[in-house]
Amino acid sequence: MDAELASLEQKLELLISQHAAAQARLSSQYAAAQAESQRLQEKVDALEHANRELNDKLGLVGSRLEALLARIPEA
Repeated sequence: MDAELASLEQKLELLISQHAAAQARLSSQYAAAQAESQRLQEKVDALEHANRELNDKLGLVGSRLEALLARIPEA
């Protein structure tokens, strides 16, 4: 009986240590995923800002082109 209890105790200790290791690994992966998510969100924000600036410039170029075309005499 003592041998069975000792065997069960060892198995429980092994399961507990495996659980703790898995929990630590998941916690680390979660932190890494959060950091990656933050980095990607910052990149999206920067790209959206750049896109707005390019759209503004494109609008300005279009206005200038229309003004130049209006100055060309008709043939």
